[in-house]
Amino acid sequence: MARTEMIQRGLLHAQYQSLYGNSYQAEDMDKRFISLVEAHTKLFKEQDVSLFSTAGRSELGGNHTDHNLGKVIAATINLDTIAAVSKRDDNTVVLASEGYPEVIVHLDELEIIEAEKNTTEALVRGIAFAFKQRGLAIGGWQANTTSRVLKGSGLSSSAAVEVLCGTIFNHLYNKNALSPVDLAIIGKFSENNYFGKPSGLMDQMACAYGGIIGIDFADEENPKIEPVQYSFSEHGYQLVIVDTGGNHADLTPEYAAVPKEMREVAAHFGAKHLREIDETTFASQLPLLRKTLQNDRALLRSIHFFEENKRVTNMLKALENQNIEAYLKEVRSSGESSFCFLQNLYPSCFPQEQGLSLAIAMTKMLLGSETTVRVHGGGFAGTIQAYIPLDKYVFYKQEMEAVFSKGSVTPITVRQRESCCIAE
Repeated sequence: MARTEMIQRGLLHAQYQSLYGNSYQAEDMDKRFISLVEAHTKLFKEQDVSLFSTAGRSELGGNHTDHNLGKVIAATINLDTIAAVSKRDDNTVVLASEGYPEVIVHLDELEIIEAEKNTTEALVRGIAFAFKQRGLAIGGWQANTTSRVLKGSGLSSSAAVEVLCGTIFNHLYNKNALSPVDLAIIGKFSENNYFGKPSGLMDQMACAYGGIIGIDFADEENPKIEPVQYSFSEHGYQLVIVDTGGNHADLTPEYAAVPKEMREVAAHFGAKHLREIDETTFASQLPLLRKTLQNDRALLRSIHFFEENKRVTNMLKALENQNIEAYLKEVRSSGESSFCFLQNLYPSCFPQEQGLSLAIAMTKMLLGSETTVRVHGGGFAGTIQAYIPLDKYVFYKQEMEAVFSKGSVTPITVRQRESCCIAE
C-alpha cells in the first residue's frame, strides 16, 4: 500500500494521541503527513518512505542547571518535527528541511570541520561520528522534514533535529539498539564538539524521552530519570509558551557565560562543576570568593544553581502527590530566581530589548501578581512559559497577541511518546 493511501485511510490515527495528546485534529495531521510524503517523492523520486517524529521540549524547572550536573524537570510536548526518510545506496546523508537550504554530508568524512561549525551539516557529521565511535553502523539516507517546533522559542528546535537524525541512524541501521538517553548524549556531543555550542544535556534528553521527566545529571553519562504522569489541563491550567519575538542570533556568548561563570566558582574549590560543591561550603567561602573572582554575577548564578536543584526535587514531589498549588509555588520561585540571580532575561549587551521581562510583567498585570510565569529555556530572548487558568486562556491570548503579534501565544500539551519511527 502506498504511504499516502495508508494515511488517507486513517491508519496513522491510532498513533496521534500518543504523539499529540488531545490537542490535534486528525484531518490536519493527515494532510501534514501526506504533504510530507508527496514532497519526498518530488525531491527524491522515492515513494517507499518511513515516517519519523521527534518532539520539542518544554523546560518546567531547573533553568541552566544541567551544564553543571544539576537537576531539571522537563516535558516532551505535542509540537514536533516530522520526517519522511528513505535509504540511499551511497554513504551520503541528504536532509531537506522546509524553509532551509539542503544539507549534504558525506559519511566518509567524519572529522570536525572548523569552517562548518554552527551549521546543520556539523550536527549530522557529529552524530554519525558518535555512532561510528560506539561501533554502530551508519549509512546513507535522504529525508525531508517539516516542523512545528518554533525556532528560537526555547522549545529546542535544534535538539529535536539532533535527536531526529540519531533516531534515523538508530532505526535504519541499528535496529533501535540505542535508548533515548543514548540518543540524547550523542546529540549533546555533536552540538558541543561539532556545532560548537556549549549546551547541557536537558534539551536532547527531553526531546528524546517522552512525557514529564525529572533528570538528575550528577552522573552525566548515566543520568537518573524519574518519569511523572501528570496533566495540567485536568487540574485547570493551560500551559502556554509566549514568543516575544527576540532573536537568538549572536547570543552564544551570553549563553556560554552562564556555565563558564558557574564553573569558575567550582574551580575555586578544585572542582569542575558546581554539583561537586557542598552548598554550605560555598556559602562559607563567599567573602573570599567575592575578593578572588571579582564577579558578583557568578556568585548570584551559583546561588540560583543550588536553590534550583532543591526546587526541582520539590516540583517532582508535588506532581507525584497531585499537589498543583505546591508545584506552582516552586515554578514561581524558579522564575523569580532566573530573573534576579541567574539574570538570563535579556542580553547584558543590549538592555533596550527586554521582551521576556515585558511579557512576564504583562502576564502579572493581566492575571494578578500570583500568576505562575517564568522565563522559558535558555533565555536572553525568545519565550516565557505561563500556567493560565482555563477560563482565562482566551482573554490572555487576545491581550498578549495584541502586543507580541498574532500567533505568539502557543498552547502546549505533554506528549507521552519518545522520538520514534511511526510508520515504515
